[in-house]
Amino acid sequence: MSAVPLLKQLFLPDTKEMPSRRYDLDWLRVAVFGLLIFYHVGMMYVANWGYHIKSQYLSAELENLMLLVNPWRMPVLWLISGIAIRFVLGKVAFSTFLMRRSVRLLLPLLFGVLVVVPPQLYYEMTFNGDLSVSYWEFYRAFFDLNHPMFKAYQPGIWPHIDVNHLWYLRELWCFTLYLIPLLPLLNSKPVNQLVDWIVKQNGILAVFIAVVPILLVSVLMKDTREPLGFMFMIYGYLIAWKTELWERLRANCKMLMVSAAICYVVLAVFYNLVWIKTGENTEPWLLLSGQFVHSLDRLIWVLALLGLAYRFLNRNSARLSYFNEAVYPYYILHQTIIIVVGFELSQFKLGPIIESGLLLIVTFAGCALSFELIRRIEVLRPLFGLKLKRNYQRNWQLAGSFAMLLCLVPFGLEILF
Repeated sequence: MSAVPLLKQLFLPDTKEMPSRRYDLDWLRVAVFGLLIFYHVGMMYVANWGYHIKSQYLSAELENLMLLVNPWRMPVLWLISGIAIRFVLGKVAFSTFLMRRSVRLLLPLLFGVLVVVPPQLYYEMTFNGDLSVSYWEFYRAFFDLNHPMFKAYQPGIWPHIDVNHLWYLRELWCFTLYLIPLLPLLNSKPVNQLVDWIVKQNGILAVFIAVVPILLVSVLMKDTREPLGFMFMIYGYLIAWKTELWERLRANCKMLMVSAAICYVVLAVFYNLVWIKTGENTEPWLLLSGQFVHSLDRLIWVLALLGLAYRFLNRNSARLSYFNEAVYPYYILHQTIIIVVGFELSQFKLGPIIESGLLLIVTFAGCALSFELIRRIEVLRPLFGLKLKRNYQRNWQLAGSFAMLLCLVPFGLEILF
């Protein structure tokens, strides 16, 4: 066997079992990104969870509603990302996949870090009483990596310059690179046979097998966001084309929703009666029990939502195409709008209902109007993760690719190392 077919066999999935496009996953992705706006607005009002700025109208009760969403909102996205990678690798050459993904993720991330995110830092510093200059004075100082104005603010990609809410784009690109050396293993016959065996087991046993790695990460690692995200991406890649699993999720989605609701109630009780009161001083056995419930809640909600979407949302529409394109612009812009508008609204002392309601309305309206502008202006589209509409001459395409590589290769290396 020659080298090229061997590499394809190792790094590309076997497409014999590849199903048609999964519109249910598109709908679920759109819904979770939309939910993210509500979640980040809520972060301004929860009493015990940190955020860049806070409203004067804080609520401990709101935490219980946020706790309903918190465990599964990112795992769903990571799992869908893993599924999407398998589908793309089944359709395009490996080099094409890597190039397109790098440009689509790193270019919006670089633009976001330098243009979209700085207002968040400005208002955070103003809120904390560490700043009393205009935004333009701040922005000029922002590019001085040794400026004393930022000495109290932790470094990110560069000193005081970080990704903030755009960490998902950064990690999605990094996780893609981490996944590449694992592809021969994930595509191997033994691994796929193991996944098939797990899928065929009793539901309780299959869930237990899947939840154990999640629990181990929660117990053994202090910072679990990245390891759990990568784990769910791998889960997504492995189950992408397992039709039997998807049919079981469809058939049992109601039971999964009931189980998810029970898990949430138990988790909320633990959070309010144990974690809030004792924190890190919780008895080890009790803490382990809470971590198990948290891990189980995370997985069951993901499975329940996948089952519901597969049962009710696996259909295409013109609206889905529109929303799919809107996801990245909304995601990139929403938190900056929340922080800027939230800070300004807080000066008027409108009360919690009017203030939060206005904040939601203005955030969605700001994202919608911005998206309408972005999708119509060709030069803005790639800055927000959208494909160019026009077909350019090959010379222009090569020149554009070279210019982007000059910008993105050093930036990518800075992220990795």
